[in-house]
Amino acid sequence: MSELVRTYLLQTETEKIERSQAESPAPLTELPQRYEREVADPGAAYADCTTLLAVTTQEPVGVVIVRIDGGEAEIKRLWADPDLRGRGVGSALLDAALALTSGRVRLSVWEWRTPAIRLYESRGFERVASWDERAGLVCMERSANTLPLR
Repeated sequence: MSELVRTYLLQTETEKIERSQAESPAPLTELPQRYEREVADPGAAYADCTTLLAVTTQEPVGVVIVRIDGGEAEIKRLWADPDLRGRGVGSALLDAALALTSGRVRLSVWEWRTPAIRLYESRGFERVASWDERAGLVCMERSANTLPLR
């Protein structure tokens, strides 16, 4: 799981640099310090979360990390191997995460990740007022007991 999280974070930081939304505009040679714990020990970093992996031919190809609190949930990370995108890996991970609770679910996603936003909207998520001050971040929620709109 550590390598999946690392790859996800590297991709995100690279995209932020490309869109001039990174802390440092320099080319990415390593992850910012704030992510060290997630990569070094994801089990400890996500101890209060449920982690689900997508696996094909014995190789992990996707991960979703969900924090459930009092029947409500927040999707902290959702990532699928870019080489397998469009094959339902992300959809399966999202559906598995949504099956963990019938309560409200929230998440945030970068505005340039339009395929991910479309996926979330297809599962009943709606854009809401931001709970995060970072520019370019879209906050979304899915109401309790929402049925998927496939």
